[in-house]
This record gives sequence, structure tokens and C-alpha cells, in this order.
Amino acid sequence: MVKRDFVSGSAMKTYPKALLEKSIDVGTETEPQIPRRASVGDDVYEVLLTRLISLKIAPGARINVDGLVKDLGVSQTPIRAALVRLEAEGLVVKTHLVGYSAAPLPSRRRFEQIFELRVLLEPVVAAKAARALTPQDRTALGELHAAMAAPSSDDARLAYGKFATWDAAFHARIATASGSELIAETLARLHTHMHLFRLLFHSRVTEEAIREHADVITALNAGDPDAAYASMERHIVFSQRRMAPIFEILD
Repeated sequence: MVKRDFVSGSAMKTYPKALLEKSIDVGTETEPQIPRRASVGDDVYEVLLTRLISLKIAPGARINVDGLVKDLGVSQTPIRAALVRLEAEGLVVKTHLVGYSAAPLPSRRRFEQIFELRVLLEPVVAAKAARALTPQDRTALGELHAAMAAPSSDDARLAYGKFATWDAAFHARIATASGSELIAETLARLHTHMHLFRLLFHSRVTEEAIREHADVITALNAGDPDAAYASMERHIVFSQRRMAPIFEILD
């Protein structure tokens, strides 16, 4: 059972109260339980993902592995495995001789620059992917889209965290399918999607993104580079507009 969050207070940036309250307002005070499934590692990963996406573990807060062992009732092994996965996704950082902590949120200016870069690069890779999409790419994108669109019985925060990982995978698959390895690597290093989903918890974000993804998939499957470019550009611009009110309270 999840009882409390074990993070130790180190010197870290103070985020606006309004941001933290907005991010974790999910209509329930109940902490998600760890369901008993075949993989304890997946269970631990999902609990930590939920806490990080919802800002229950605040940006910059240290993550106490020993505390999590007591809290979750598991050994260090699945906890460390989960932290490695979350580090690869940009949600936690590991510091030598210090350990793991929640990744800080980028500044407002950093987010603005991220979107400037995305609107330049992602429509280009979408157009290139439309010419080079393989049957495997089509299947993978369709499965990711279906997973994001399907109703979830998970805790709302967990469902939102999963949506963030699928959304990141969706964009990464398109970038990889384009054959532009350098652009794909550049976009991957930004960890854009995880940071954005930590900023705002709202069903409108997911619902509108799903509709926009459908337009991108239609263009890709049609092999239409111009339509793929336009639909991806529109998706990036609309995403920035959705996040604009939250950017105002950063810094």
C-alpha cells in the first residue's frame, strides 16, 4: 500500500503553488495502490510515474530509495530498475554520490525554445515519414493511438502518466520512421512530452491530442507528405496554445 512519499528536502527550486495545485487536481484524494501482477518492476514503475507526473514528488526533490523500500514493501532491485527507466524518460536525474531526484521543470523560456525547435523539426520528419513509412510503423502507430484513445480503468493520475509515455513513443516513432537519425536523436533528448504533461493535468489535453494524432496518422497512411507536414505543424502549434496559460506562471 502506498502510504506516503519518501523524498528528502534538498535545496531546490520553489515552484508556484498554483502550478502544483493545478497539476495534482485530479478529483481524488486516494493514492494509487500497487496491484499485484506478474512484474513487480512494472508496478513500482507505474507508482513512481504517477507521483512524478502529478508532481506528488516535486521537481528537484530527492528520491529516497530506502524510504520507498519501506513504503512500497519491495526490495531495492525493482525500485532501482524503475528509476533507471524513469531516468531514460527524463523524469528523474541521477547525481554521482547523491542519488536520484525528480527532474526539474524547464523554465518558461526553455519551453518556448523547445516549441520553436519542434515546429521546425517535427513537421519535416512527418513529411519524410509519409514517404518512408513501413507496415511495421503503421502498425506501431496505430497501436499507440488506440492505447491513448481507449478508456482506462486505471487511477486517473496513472492513466495520465501512461498517456504521456505513449504520446512520447508516438512522436518518437514518426521521427525514427523518417530516417532522419540526427533529428530523431535531437527530439528525444528534449524529453518534451514528459515535462509538458507534468505541467497540466486535464482531460482536454489528451482528448484534443488524440484527435490531432488521428489527422497525422491519416496523412501518414495516405503517403501524403504535404498533409503530414500540415497536420503535425497544426498539432505542435495547438499543443503550445494549450500549455500557454501554464507557461505564464513559470519563472
